[in-house]
Amino acid sequence: MTNATTSLKGRSELGVAAFLFVVGAVVLWNGATMTAPFSHTDPVGPRAFPFIIGGLLVVVAVLLAIDVWRGGHGEAEDGEDVDLASGTDWKTLLPLVGAFVLNILLIDTLGWVISGSILFFSSVWALGGRSYIRMAIISIVLALVSFYGFYLGLGIKLPAGLLGGIL
Repeated sequence: MTNATTSLKGRSELGVAAFLFVVGAVVLWNGATMTAPFSHTDPVGPRAFPFIIGGLLVVVAVLLAIDVWRGGHGEAEDGEDVDLASGTDWKTLLPLVGAFVLNILLIDTLGWVISGSILFFSSVWALGGRSYIRMAIISIVLALVSFYGFYLGLGIKLPAGLLGGIL
């Protein structure tokens, strides 16, 4: 191993610090290039907030990098029950990924209520649910509640698909 590789071993948090720095720099750049009309009644205009948030992101990134270079590192919580020595549970992960991909492919054709019901049902099935009737009922209710929650609560129209004239 090279000397640079050895000095970075165990310092993966530097990647997080670099990401925070880049995001902070982008926010600062966007704030600097933002065109906003000057208001005599509002001393703090819309340009102030990107500078505050971007500046704080850069400061946190620098402080995190300094901490990591001095030997600091994140530690797992005591309450976590994840066995880091075990491998990936592919029998759970692949059906979950498949459910999301299927939802992406079907949402425009079938609509949110049907594709969302399939998504919820298959997600619970992949995670070990075996009460199929209850899973189906809860999945349909969740899809309907989220459909109308978005429509009535937020004013966002999700695709109705096959149920366009009914919903």
